[in-house]
Amino acid sequence: MIFKCRNCFGNVVYSPEKKKMYCPYCDSEESHEMKPATSTDMSICPDCGGVIPVAEHTSATQCPYCNNYLIFEQRVEGDYLPKMLIPFQMGKESCKKLIRDKFKKKVFAPTDFLSEVRLNTMQGTYVPYWFYDYDVNADYQAEATKVRSWSSGDMRYTETSYYDVRRNIDVNFRDIPVDASVDMPDDVMDLMQPYNYKELVDFQPQYLSGFYAEKYNMPGNAVEGRARKQMSEDASALAKSQVVGYSSVRQVNNNITVKSAAQKYGLLPVWKYMYTYKDKEYPFYVNGQTGKIVGSVPISTSKVWAYAGTLWACLLIILMCVSMWMSVLPWM
Repeated sequence: MIFKCRNCFGNVVYSPEKKKMYCPYCDSEESHEMKPATSTDMSICPDCGGVIPVAEHTSATQCPYCNNYLIFEQRVEGDYLPKMLIPFQMGKESCKKLIRDKFKKKVFAPTDFLSEVRLNTMQGTYVPYWFYDYDVNADYQAEATKVRSWSSGDMRYTETSYYDVRRNIDVNFRDIPVDASVDMPDDVMDLMQPYNYKELVDFQPQYLSGFYAEKYNMPGNAVEGRARKQMSEDASALAKSQVVGYSSVRQVNNNITVKSAAQKYGLLPVWKYMYTYKDKEYPFYVNGQTGKIVGSVPISTSKVWAYAGTLWACLLIILMCVSMWMSVLPWM
């Protein structure tokens, strides 16, 4: 499907700044109408008829010929219908400024790292996620001590009291996120957190217009272990935090019981900037809601050597000046 403007027939996209559908050709707002695909062949652009490359898990992309943004209905329906998403909160220009402000003081970064041409290649992508809800019971048992010391005359006394401690609490977890894309590094996606999940909204295909998107390619049961691990750690920490006022605490038993569980499929916004330097890729990821940046800047060896050469030249000039000054001093 493609969203077209009723006024000028241009491609209408979702504007993060305006938080509504916007036509960049005639500046109309909320003037969109959906044009469904006339063919089940996803490799054919429904607007210009051009043959477009479509990866196995792509659910939204841009036609390289007419530049219209396309959404593939069969990849956002049925089992692949997202329940919810967080819309992009920043557009490309805002993201480019964010990256420039973040890295402009990196003097050894390659010259074109922050160039307009390079930064224009970044893509806004909706990444598939599974969200898990758990209602659990945490039963924490420990041996604790309280130590009391006092003096009487010349004697110093210490008393240690021992306690069996137990804390039993019910905990409700909502929307624990785990990415469902084989192409996105798990550690990077974890670093992209947190998102503000209060801004989750019901899925509407309009939000995808103007961006790329991917359907889940890892089933919920395949990645749930990561969510359960986080849930278990957080529940244990919460139960343990209830044990206070003791000199020492030694855990004896910690039992987490899941009373109910549920999973939901949704999408989260990520800007991706892939920079290549000396045949090596340096990926940068920007949280499309909060602006948090994850990535490492490459070091330009030519800049490092140029900087070192400048320092040596300055040092040599200083030494020559000192030598000349010493030579003209009267003999002492």
